[in-house]
Amino acid sequence: MTSAFLWLSNHVADNSTPHPHLPREMYPPNICGRHCLGPLSFHKGALGTDVWLSLGGRRVERDRETFQNGLTFSSRPIRVQEKIHLRVECCDQHWHGALRLGFTIIPPSSSGPLFPPAMAIPDLTTTYGYWASIVPSSLIMPGAELRFWVTPRGMLVYEGPNGLRYKLLKGVDVTRPLWAMIDVYGQTRAVLLLGSKKKDLLKLRIRRSCPVPPPPSVSHRDSCMCVNEDHPCRTPQDYRLSADPIPTTQIDHSIDCVVCLSARASVVLPCAHRCLCLRCAQRVKAEFGNCPLCRQSIRYSDEDRGIKS
Repeated sequence: MTSAFLWLSNHVADNSTPHPHLPREMYPPNICGRHCLGPLSFHKGALGTDVWLSLGGRRVERDRETFQNGLTFSSRPIRVQEKIHLRVECCDQHWHGALRLGFTIIPPSSSGPLFPPAMAIPDLTTTYGYWASIVPSSLIMPGAELRFWVTPRGMLVYEGPNGLRYKLLKGVDVTRPLWAMIDVYGQTRAVLLLGSKKKDLLKLRIRRSCPVPPPPSVSHRDSCMCVNEDHPCRTPQDYRLSADPIPTTQIDHSIDCVVCLSARASVVLPCAHRCLCLRCAQRVKAEFGNCPLCRQSIRYSDEDRGIKS
């Protein structure tokens, strides 16, 4: 099979011409017409242990008592350049980290009984076939709408509430069917799928997922906007979505080390938590070997250590 055929199958394939590597029955029926992308919801057979679905499987919420076990997948394969539209429903600011987004070539329904694991990063991303990236928590406050997709060159792209786009990672295998991964992690407690859209090859027509009822308004009272558990929650009037886009290079990451509480946290651990200064990271790795926040193993070598200046 030529690369040109694979490229075209990813770009112009509709529900009447399924992906060449995917059984036809895995694509949903065309209930809205031949140009419809099909219904889009969360996969009911592959859910984290602490989440539940509502609104026809389009809304997912995690237990407020935990920051993990909120991993979810799309109910069907997602096409290249199909932009998934999400809305953040609830946030709990006393946790570290936030939403993770990505794709996988592994069918969620084909995994074992212990699937999915607690977190996308690093539980899945250390295995080939899973790609996920963190989304800055400052960009995903309650009510924020975002989009993400994979490009023909295998790049994961995120579009924030103000339309600014970020290249999250590259290397996604676009020659095989892709399911979206949405890890409702940390500060992000609930999200709602609003649908998806994809421009055709010549950009003369926009195809969309099946229409859904208008979503209910976001209730800010459902979110905990406190900085940590020792402070009372703010009222909805105490915060608002930023009016200006924030490039990832300008996001303030000045956080104190959770061990010494004096130096700036500069080391990004494999679990994506940034909570230690360089000196304490070396000590924690040698004496404990686990992230002090989530207890994930610190498995990188000294040469591979991620350090932000």
